[in-house]
Amino acid sequence: MASQVLGGLGVPISIALAPVLATRISGTEALSGFASTAAVIGTAVVSLPLAALMTARGRRPGLVLGYGIGAVGAALVVLAAVVESFPLLMIGMAAFGAASSANLGARFAAADLAAPDHRARAISVVVWSSTLGAVLGPNLSAPASRSFAGTSIPETAGPFVWAGAVFVLTAALIAVLLRPDPLLTARELASPEERSREGRSLRAGFAAVKASPRARLALVTVAVSHTVMVSIMVMTPMDLGHHGAGLELVGLVISGHIAGMFAFSPVMGWLADRLGRLAVIGLAAGLLSTAALLAGTAGPSHAQSALGLFLLGLGWSAGMVSGSALLTDSVPQPARAAVQGLSDLTMNASAGLGGAAAGLVMSQAGYGWLNAIGAALLLPLAALALFTARRHPVPAKGVRQPQ
Repeated sequence: MASQVLGGLGVPISIALAPVLATRISGTEALSGFASTAAVIGTAVVSLPLAALMTARGRRPGLVLGYGIGAVGAALVVLAAVVESFPLLMIGMAAFGAASSANLGARFAAADLAAPDHRARAISVVVWSSTLGAVLGPNLSAPASRSFAGTSIPETAGPFVWAGAVFVLTAALIAVLLRPDPLLTARELASPEERSREGRSLRAGFAAVKASPRARLALVTVAVSHTVMVSIMVMTPMDLGHHGAGLELVGLVISGHIAGMFAFSPVMGWLADRLGRLAVIGLAAGLLSTAALLAGTAGPSHAQSALGLFLLGLGWSAGMVSGSALLTDSVPQPARAAVQGLSDLTMNASAGLGGAAAGLVMSQAGYGWLNAIGAALLLPLAALALFTARRHPVPAKGVRQPQ
């Protein structure tokens, strides 16, 4: 939880400025979304290698490596801003995204030792721990930028210096304090048939997802929720700027959005354990649709934009917590680390494509159409959830299985 407070500060501290930095270096707004997209793609690319490392060595080395790569990426972004190299910026942002992969992977560390009927709440508490840093982060963008005024480092790159330092501190905290390792401990406590090394491979993870309709629904849930959230969120600072918002107001709107993502996750975890995973997946689709409607029609109304972004974060929280819990419920214990890495790969690759397309849609059709397309992506998710609920209901057992 302590590492999530720091990690939650490091990742979003530069969200508000990444599109601005990309526009300044490239000279065109059409490429503004590619900075955030590179970070999302980087998150996706490292997901499977980190999952493989965690499968073999435990959660601690995987999380430490993720934050370490993120710190290197932050340094490359600063260098790219100094020399004004767009390709180097893309490489740096991709490496920066590894810290996001570590942040996301921490939620599964909470599930390793949780009882099934409290698993969603365990995940949600770790997600909630990111709230303080995540809300403060965007609001620190302006002072972090000003701290490098008069130096050779451009002000828009200042937040990345601070983010890199935070990642180093987070990695050190995990390396020292995440003991005993929760994944390795869970294996020690598992039954003999669940300790098979054969079931820990990435191939076994793919097979486990293929065999479980609910695992497939979980993958679609986290992928669609994350894609809709990222695609709309990364272009919101640009839209606010078009309607006269300054950097401080952009920071406040993004902070409200991130508060929606993290602050209410324990509520989503409680609902997912109490009402079932599928009910909260339906709630996620409804919240994200409403958010797209409000944000896409806000125009110069900054208050409506802020409300839309808050609901966007809330819908993401519902989808992420319920989808992650459903995924963990639906696959055997040996395959979980591999399946969880596959989940992060899928959702971040999808969001990377969505973020790249978002900049093009924004420049050609506008912010309203971007939100409309995001809302349209939720229709297949809702249909799949209804189909799964009817064709694959929760099996009746002596103990309720909140799947």
